[in-house]
Amino acid sequence: MGVWIDTDMGFDDIAAILVVAMSEYAIDGVSLVFGNAPLPQVLANAAGAVSAFGWAFPVHTGRAAPVLGKLETAQAILGETGIPTSGKSLPKAPALAESDAFTALCRWLEGDGPHRILALGPLTNIAAVALARPDLAARITDLVWMGGGVTSGNHTASAEFNALADPEALAIVIAHDLPLRMVDLDLCRKVLARPEDAEPVRNAGGNNAELIADMFAGYISIGTSRGRPGMAIYDPSAAVAFVAPDIVTFRPARIDVELQGALTRGRTVVEVRATHATFNAQFAADIDVGKARTIILAALINEARR
Repeated sequence: MGVWIDTDMGFDDIAAILVVAMSEYAIDGVSLVFGNAPLPQVLANAAGAVSAFGWAFPVHTGRAAPVLGKLETAQAILGETGIPTSGKSLPKAPALAESDAFTALCRWLEGDGPHRILALGPLTNIAAVALARPDLAARITDLVWMGGGVTSGNHTASAEFNALADPEALAIVIAHDLPLRMVDLDLCRKVLARPEDAEPVRNAGGNNAELIADMFAGYISIGTSRGRPGMAIYDPSAAVAFVAPDIVTFRPARIDVELQGALTRGRTVVEVRATHATFNAQFAADIDVGKARTIILAALINEARR
């Protein structure tokens, strides 16, 4: 069965792609969006990943800016490339062949379903389809999104980064009744990577073992440099929810997003009381942390052995 991945191509995005690639699902296509870094850097990261890991699935260029508002990136946390590292970095590679994500995604949705999408960044590419081709957006059967926060944010006190980077895109997805399943900050923060987790990757012995281990260690250092025991494995946790939903508990809810206010813009409001709202989505309320970590680390080690 083929699936689609929409990504802003940081390290945890790469790890999420490896989780899906190791599963029963074939990756039919990947669309790129601004987020961890501006789109030109996201494109460079994607070209380096394709070169390093030999990915055969097509990669398409998506949106460079949000529906409204200024461009937000996560470079203040992740560095200029959007991928922190303790040593090796993705190779510089020739630019990917030009291919428009909107056209490719529409073509994919025109084909036989089901149409399952894993979205790992701002929802701008998905919103573009919903606005221009609502008939095709209606063919999406499952949209698992790493984003939002049930209780709080991270980029601001109110808002998680992927929601804040383009809250109008999230609002468009919600307004078009797409089958949204949100894997939020609270869920992902249960699944931690610790410094010692990089060592089995480093010792795997393949051509990319050092590369993957160094990027993994750099990612983990985001948390440890702030006095935490490890780093939440955000996008791979969403990938686990996507490929192994039996180890995740999803709950129905009414999900909305705040579009106004310097302190509240991008906040996801999650109402779980059926007496107070008509439900329009689901959110991941719990996960088997041990099994999730096993799946994620296995995907990294599997690639590091190649």
